[in-house]
Amino acid sequence: MTSTDALPGPNGGDLPARDRYYNDKVVLQFSVATVVWGIVGMAVGVLIAAQLYWPTLFEGIPWLSYGRLRPLHTNAVIFAFGGSALFATSLHVVQRTCHVRLLNDRLAAFVFWGWQAVIVAAAVTLPMGLTQGKEYAELEWPIDLLIAVVWVSYAVLFFGTIARRKVKHIYVANWFYGGFILAVALLHIVNNISMPAGLMKSYSAYSGAVDAMVQWWYGHNAVGFFLTAGFLGMMYYFVPKQAERPIYSYRLSIVHFWALIAVYMWAGPHHLQYTALPDWAQSVGMVFSLILLAPSWGGAMNGILTLSGVWHKLRTDPILKFLIVAISFYMIATFEGPMMSIKTVNSLSHYTDWTIGHVHAGALGWVAMISIGSLYALMPRLLGLKSMYSTRWIDLHFWIHTLGVVFYIASMWIAGVMQGLMWRATNADGTLTYSFVESLNATYPYYLVRFGGGVLVLAGMGLMAANTWKTFAMAKVREPQPLLPPDAADARA
Repeated sequence: MTSTDALPGPNGGDLPARDRYYNDKVVLQFSVATVVWGIVGMAVGVLIAAQLYWPTLFEGIPWLSYGRLRPLHTNAVIFAFGGSALFATSLHVVQRTCHVRLLNDRLAAFVFWGWQAVIVAAAVTLPMGLTQGKEYAELEWPIDLLIAVVWVSYAVLFFGTIARRKVKHIYVANWFYGGFILAVALLHIVNNISMPAGLMKSYSAYSGAVDAMVQWWYGHNAVGFFLTAGFLGMMYYFVPKQAERPIYSYRLSIVHFWALIAVYMWAGPHHLQYTALPDWAQSVGMVFSLILLAPSWGGAMNGILTLSGVWHKLRTDPILKFLIVAISFYMIATFEGPMMSIKTVNSLSHYTDWTIGHVHAGALGWVAMISIGSLYALMPRLLGLKSMYSTRWIDLHFWIHTLGVVFYIASMWIAGVMQGLMWRATNADGTLTYSFVESLNATYPYYLVRFGGGVLVLAGMGLMAANTWKTFAMAKVREPQPLLPPDAADARA
């Protein structure tokens, strides 16, 4: 199809000229934002890792203290880096699989600039110490309201585009994106119900154990839906696309979706083992966490087995390496999580750096690698190029990132198990064998290894930024891509 071909409208007439092309502008904007915020968020992470090894670093500067930079790091990597990747890929996938332009260009622009406003507001307020003190939900009520408005606009844009689709089928990647959008809206609104006590001060509507329960219902499902379901949407689109193979089992992908949606919401209490939360609620969280292993690994195997018959492509395609190794880390994290929810294991792992290793196996291994691979596949296609500026740089980025992740999580796994064992060791008379300071001294070398791993991951992101810059420079004139006809061969890819 050429750019001058007319496409049939919904009532038989021709589409307006604008609606004959995909809206790739907002996709590219979010793609670039992903790279920029990835560098910023990971740089802050490296900085606070350095502060753990050199505790007097920036001593006396409140806005550079660990307690203020740590929530800035988590918000930047989850919502700025990860969120931008989800916006970019979901808005690309929904157009290609539905064969229509996004519902409204102005709404798309509002979603982009509104989300950037949220990120900037977080970058200003968190170092100032303006926080609700809730994990992954630190931002104060005016910013929470802006998030809600932007998110509802995103939902209207996404589902409105699906409603206009030219094909009857809704591809499974859109199921995961749609589920993530609806669940995050519910989680954000319920957990952030609060009573304002000033422009940047509020008090939660909940108290005590109820507040903790609601917070970790939100906190774990932020992981379950924002950092899992959305990125599984990436997996179900970009792995088959890059491998040039259909998904291994379409039926399994549907089972994966419904099993994940049904079970994930109940797993939050496993964050509150051995606390004031009722014991039955802790047990419910543990049981549903163990059940989660089945759909998680089933979906992961669906992604990996898509390469059946084309495994040789891993030798020459570094993008595919990113995507498949990301799924491998997803399997590691989704095995480790249920295991750590078991009460006897949790009694060893709780409050230790083992938890930090687990989180970053998912964050740096699964989320970052699937995002990076998807963007490497996405950007040149939108710019009318066959590939990124340098495939060798992508391969180098893969090895730098993978090495950094291994250093990071291995050091934290070892440190965490060691901490748990030292804290529970007792003498014959029942007194503790080790003081807390002794366990800290034993942990100290591992913080240097963790810092080194973080530096490698950040260096890889810098290489990606350079590759992205060069790629955009190669595409000085970009023609908009025309819509596919409804009966196109890749309607489900």
